[in-house]
Amino acid sequence: MSLTRVPDDEVATIVTSLQMLERPKPRPMAPSNLRLDRWREPAPERYRALFRRVGAPWLWFSRLVMDETALLRIIHDPAVEIYAVTDARGIELGLLELDFREPGQAEISFFGLVPELTGQGEGRWLMGHALALCWRKGIARVWVHTCTLDHPKALNFYRAQGFAPYARAVETFADPRAAGLLPADVAPHIPLLSASSRRVSTAT
Repeated sequence: MSLTRVPDDEVATIVTSLQMLERPKPRPMAPSNLRLDRWREPAPERYRALFRRVGAPWLWFSRLVMDETALLRIIHDPAVEIYAVTDARGIELGLLELDFREPGQAEISFFGLVPELTGQGEGRWLMGHALALCWRKGIARVWVHTCTLDHPKALNFYRAQGFAPYARAVETFADPRAAGLLPADVAPHIPLLSASSRRVSTAT
């Protein structure tokens, strides 16, 4: 067994894809004081702001590196549904994005809440809504992916909701903090290999 060196300005992660091939049995919706607000053709700045707020702790970056034309092509597509999770004051605390562009399939593209809501049962509430929205007429498969950069309980959470793993892959990409897309202090559980740490490593 050997190790594969990852460049200091990149991050590596294991991506697990999961799917659900049958509509789950009805179950009571988890209680919550939150609500889902559908965003129809959101402005790119508004979308990216929520994407950063929810995803920065897990190094979400894909929508931050897209040019505006490519981003609008997705978030303004009528087959892509974007929902903001908001509290009673209207503060946006989560993001749910569903992609129906592939016939017969629904992808949960982005699913997340701000870290302050972790462990309060709001994830089950949000997944309940996500599945209710996904399993509509003509849908035969719902799928999602997670990776080792996500919350450590994410994979087991999806499995508990009825998803079954079916594929695994290794992904490497430029660290969005090193590239200046995200602040250097986000995602402290994923070490940022700075120039100083590289000098120390080389010296030893």
